[in-house]
Amino acid sequence: MKEVYQYIDDHREEYIEWLRDLCRQPSVAAQNRGMETTATMVEDYLRKKTGAVSEQLETSGFPVVFGELDTGAEKTLSFYNHYDVQPEDPIELWESDPFSADIRDGKMYARGVADNKGNLMARICAVHAYTNVYGKPPVNVKFIFEGEEEIGSVHLEEFADRYPDKLASDGCIWEFGYKNPNGQLQVSLGVKGMLYVELEATGANTDLHSANAAVIENPAWKLIWALSTLKNAQEEILIDGFYDRVHAPTPIEKKILEDMNYEEDATLSALDLDGFLLGLSGMSLKEKLLFQPTCTICGIESGYTGEGSKTVLPSKAKVKLDFRLVGDQDPNEILDLLKNHLNKNGFSDINVTKLSGCHPAKTDPSDPLVSTIVNNVERVYSEKPVVLRNTPGTGPMYDICQKQGIPAVSLGVGNENSRNHAPNENIAIQDYIDGIKMMATIVHEFANDPEE
Repeated sequence: MKEVYQYIDDHREEYIEWLRDLCRQPSVAAQNRGMETTATMVEDYLRKKTGAVSEQLETSGFPVVFGELDTGAEKTLSFYNHYDVQPEDPIELWESDPFSADIRDGKMYARGVADNKGNLMARICAVHAYTNVYGKPPVNVKFIFEGEEEIGSVHLEEFADRYPDKLASDGCIWEFGYKNPNGQLQVSLGVKGMLYVELEATGANTDLHSANAAVIENPAWKLIWALSTLKNAQEEILIDGFYDRVHAPTPIEKKILEDMNYEEDATLSALDLDGFLLGLSGMSLKEKLLFQPTCTICGIESGYTGEGSKTVLPSKAKVKLDFRLVGDQDPNEILDLLKNHLNKNGFSDINVTKLSGCHPAKTDPSDPLVSTIVNNVERVYSEKPVVLRNTPGTGPMYDICQKQGIPAVSLGVGNENSRNHAPNENIAIQDYIDGIKMMATIVHEFANDPEE
């Protein structure tokens, strides 16, 4: 790989500019801002930089940009990424324009640079470099770049059902990846699932003077009382049947947890916290992070919250919740359990709206794709990776990979303070260059690793 690594170093500035150009183009799916332009831009990169046959495959939402490089090889490697980004708000907290792709102190700052344009472009650059050195990759390559990940991948299952032949591969490199606070590359073998819902309680047909609270029901209190039935102070979720499909870690998974280096002190220091939830540490902390489901209030809204006082009795109250799922938990089944729970506890008049859902997904630690990656990280990063059984985050990995029998592994160009979804999102330039080298290494080595 020396020639490929040297080619990447020689074209460092060119690869940086490709990423800056992509990051300067807004692509906010939630606001339908710049999506068509970005999809065309990404398709052009695939065709012109990798030689892939590229197209935009229509869904009921934004298209999936698909590219295929058929080299006549026996094995096929796919890359899943997304070209949409989160809204940049609050803009006033950015130190530079969120779409300027400003470079300072060795980092690039831009909305979407870590999530997910840096990873997307690193994979294009890796295939570009390998092809320019050796003529073609030793594996067939597929690129699957969706445009709705940041709004829940709402049409990706539709895409998977419509185009199963496009998904077929021997292994998939998933979209994200970061270094831990100690600077070690993390390699993840799965994701948690998720059910994202909105609950709404309603009262009178208009906001009222709060003097009416003596005789008129307050939907904000109703919602708070409903929420208080969902879990207790020990973080135990109280919905009947919720844990039925949750499994304890297997011996292999426990060994991965034992070997996993979770930088507790560095994490607490970075967040300015004194301790973790329930005072957990060590194995119990790592097991809860990766193997236990959650119920989280993401946002709550009702009445008046501006400056000063306004004596008001609100007419409605809303909350957004996410349930992170593990094991064999099914988001649709959890939705039914939630509705049954609210009905049983006297809250049948609270409206429940499902916003998105994903199944949990895991790749067998003994799969050849895992060994290809884990055994070669040290060649680029000079130290072994931290292997995570799965991340505490969520993505549509099940629909694209495990449902199709395809193993998937996540690694990428982010850092412990990349600030995804927040102001001043960033990646280190060197991490981006190393990420290109790592992807090129995987392309090279995956062709040689034997099948199970």
